[in-house]
Amino acid sequence: MLTLIEKILFAIAVLISLYFTWRGVERIIKLISSGQGQPDWKAAFKRIPKVLAKVVSFQPVFRFRFWPSLLHALIGWGFLVFLLVNLSDLIKGYTGFSILYQTGLFGDVYRLFADIANVAIIVGILAMAVRRFILRPATLSTRQTTLLDPKARIGISRDSFIVAAFIFVHNMSRFLGESFYLAENGLADRWQPAISTAARLWSGTDANALIIGEHAMWWISLGAVVAFLPYFPYSKHIHLFFAPLNIWMKPQRHSIGELKYLNLDDTSIEQFGAATMKDLGWEQVMDSYACIMCFRCQEVCPAYNTGKLLSPAALEINKRYNFNHGGGTDVPMLNLISEEAVWACTSCGACVDICPVGNEPMRDILDIRRNLVLTENKFPKQLENAFRGMERNANPWNVSQADRMKWADGLNVPTIETNPEPDILWWVGCAPATDARAQKTSQAFAKILSAAGVNYAVLGKNEQCTGDSARRAGREDIFFALATTNVEILNEVKPKRIVTTCPHCLHTIKNEYPAFGGNYTVIHHTQLINELVGAGKIHINLDGDNDNIKITFHDPCYLGRHNQIFDAPRDDLKSAGLQVIEMPRNGAKSFCCGAGGGQMWKEEENGTARVNSTRFAEAKSTGANTVAVGCPFCLTMMSDASKTDGGAIQVKDVAELVAERLK
Repeated sequence: MLTLIEKILFAIAVLISLYFTWRGVERIIKLISSGQGQPDWKAAFKRIPKVLAKVVSFQPVFRFRFWPSLLHALIGWGFLVFLLVNLSDLIKGYTGFSILYQTGLFGDVYRLFADIANVAIIVGILAMAVRRFILRPATLSTRQTTLLDPKARIGISRDSFIVAAFIFVHNMSRFLGESFYLAENGLADRWQPAISTAARLWSGTDANALIIGEHAMWWISLGAVVAFLPYFPYSKHIHLFFAPLNIWMKPQRHSIGELKYLNLDDTSIEQFGAATMKDLGWEQVMDSYACIMCFRCQEVCPAYNTGKLLSPAALEINKRYNFNHGGGTDVPMLNLISEEAVWACTSCGACVDICPVGNEPMRDILDIRRNLVLTENKFPKQLENAFRGMERNANPWNVSQADRMKWADGLNVPTIETNPEPDILWWVGCAPATDARAQKTSQAFAKILSAAGVNYAVLGKNEQCTGDSARRAGREDIFFALATTNVEILNEVKPKRIVTTCPHCLHTIKNEYPAFGGNYTVIHHTQLINELVGAGKIHINLDGDNDNIKITFHDPCYLGRHNQIFDAPRDDLKSAGLQVIEMPRNGAKSFCCGAGGGQMWKEEENGTARVNSTRFAEAKSTGANTVAVGCPFCLTMMSDASKTDGGAIQVKDVAELVAERLK
């Protein structure tokens, strides 16, 4: 128990610490509040049980890097337990009363948890320190060519050292103090096995020395907390507070790739996209404080993995370091990320999907594109042809709408005019309607629908591009015009269900058209094929020679990560009697083909490899002789990579592979 003068001194130290801590926190609140928009509290409160489950289980962390994640979880779980342990120690210091040493099951069980947590934190932080400062894996940093605040290159390591030192000192001194207490009182507490073991080391030690040691450890343990608190708002450790908040308060979205609605009919709008940080949403500003600087987003980024300048981690870290060194939200976004890096993004969503704290760097990048294109009129010139095509002929291939149905010659495909009340409205998509290679997919799917006797129709010459490529390349005006017209047409048709042969069409109609008043049930063609097989409406010839055909399925980003459709295409292939071999990166962790985010219409930025070639090499490494896809963009990119490689491996859409085996 503390003396009166000690109690007064500690209380003064706490008040001083809290004052300076609050000053840091107050600045953070002001910075976040300066962002655009307001939290949706109604949606946030519905999320509470889900957020609590994630915080307690650390489930988002375990999706990647299992062993470091386990070490991180040991520290995190220990921290949750220590919230009460530290409170108990504080009360004990002022009153002599210890919650933990109360008789009964609660005191016993909590001492056990405290003992386990104490050891877990010490082991976890030592192992993490060895990893960062001795093993130093490249995944915990970024290349010198990446635009990263020079202060961050040194500051991240310094911050990690300060945080690690604080955690170790706080927990080790508490551990020693408790062991001194047990030794001083001649106790052996079976509910504190680790601390009791340490206490035996001090047997025979002078009682006064143990009392002094226990007293000193109390001051060091809780004194470390008091000393650390003012630094807390400036350290990466603040993610302990902002990570749960970030997950809890994010705006409700249909998908990780859904972009914010801009009403271009509103002539009062003066700012398009993000020129400076003040143009970002409040949640995008908060991302910088939730960031744990783990570089997981960078590790899965297809642009970074192929030597481009883009690092989504560096963007979030630069945002934080700008704030920590006195900067405000008026800093230009291109001070935080290079223009070349902005145009390297494929909008694959891998960075958003893998982030354990809910950050969305992809959203920042696409907002920067909006500003560059609409305000500055700056964009890669190769995009001009696609933009012109979407403006003049409602498709990026710039094919006349009069030729929109040429792909269906000889197939007797019904249009909405000839079949005004179909069960299924098939949104064919620009590529399957106009691109020679992708047309084989639409022709195969038409054969499947015919064989199954599906009551369907297409929009024919009334179908336009959904505007996905325009929106993700920054041309919100083109997207707005296409989306407005398409929703008008679809609302007039009133489709019962829409099926698409392109995941980008699926994503846009399903997740982004609701903002324009278009709410539809939308499925992918692989899902419909799966339904038809399950209902016995199409029959597969399993007597063919399928033994020599080994398939590996490439998950399209906008089918898998963005819309969580993973099983249907695989089930289709298995139903067709085909052997499916998985690539190392599959499902939600699939590697991009390189075409998304408008990349289909421009050359890749400079790097060490092409994204499609990198993915194709991964497919080839499985030993498969056919790559199956479910997206026309992926079909083009993987086919191009196959030709470069010699063409020995076929690339086909799932619909083609199923249609070839129809009875």
